[in-house]
Parts: sequence; C-alpha cells; structure tokens
Amino acid sequence: MTTNLAQHFRKQLDEIHAALVALSPLVADTPWREGGWTRKQIVGHLLDSAANNRQRFVRAAADGSFAGPNYAQDAWVAAHGYAGQPWDTLLLWWEVEHEILAAVVDNVPEDRLEASCRLDDDAPVTLRFLIEDYIAHQRWHLAQLSAPVAAT
Repeated sequence: MTTNLAQHFRKQLDEIHAALVALSPLVADTPWREGGWTRKQIVGHLLDSAANNRQRFVRAAADGSFAGPNYAQDAWVAAHGYAGQPWDTLLLWWEVEHEILAAVVDNVPEDRLEASCRLDDDAPVTLRFLIEDYIAHQRWHLAQLSAPVAAT
C-alpha cells in the first residue's frame, strides 16, 4: 500500500517534471548566474542526486537504517559530461530516473519512514526527512533553472 508521503512525492515530481519540460531549450547552455552551472549541468546534478538518494532510500527501507557519504557534486557533474548532452536527453533521463525513485518511495513500508539515516558526520535524520528534503532540493534547483537569463 502506498503511503501518503509516497503519493505526495509522486505528485510533486509530476509538477516538477511539467515545469522542466516547459523550460526553453534555448537557455540550456546558459549558466543560471554568472559563474554558475548551466541549466544542463543543474539537470545533471539532479540526476546525480536521484542516483545517490535511491541508494539511501533503498538501504534505509531494506536495512532499517542508512549511513553513508555525501558526494562531490562538481566532480559528479564533470564526470558525467552533462554540459555536452542534448537537452532532450537530459530531460528524458530525469523522467526515467525519477520514475524509478518514485517506485522506490511507493514501496517504502510506513514503519521504515522513521529509519535513521546519517550522511557523513551530519546529525542523523529519518528516511521521511530525506524523502521530503529531496523534493525541497528539486524545487530549489527548479528556481535556478527558471531564473531569467541575464542580458549580456
């Protein structure tokens, strides 16, 4: 049975996806701010976040807890070469990766939402917190993706 959190997670991802596909591909190679990642790199970072969080969500649900590392965001974005990928490809990858992640959240038992999760030396949080924070993180970067392009 899907939890209320899983239903909310899926609804939020659907809204974020709709906003992503509405973005103009003409700004995909444009940094969201001077010195910042391009929009392609931001979407790539969201892919990396999904991959890392899938590990966290699955391990916490399966094992009853999770302890593991954060990840080097700039190194991951560079290693994947997101800046050189076509915009449509990145959006397709985002959709697929998040469908998988939503399926994981759909299958987290209610009692495992309180599983303890620790990233690096940070204070422990619950799996519920990580899932909720994941949506906040997506929305934070959606604001960057949607930022007006500065005139040059």
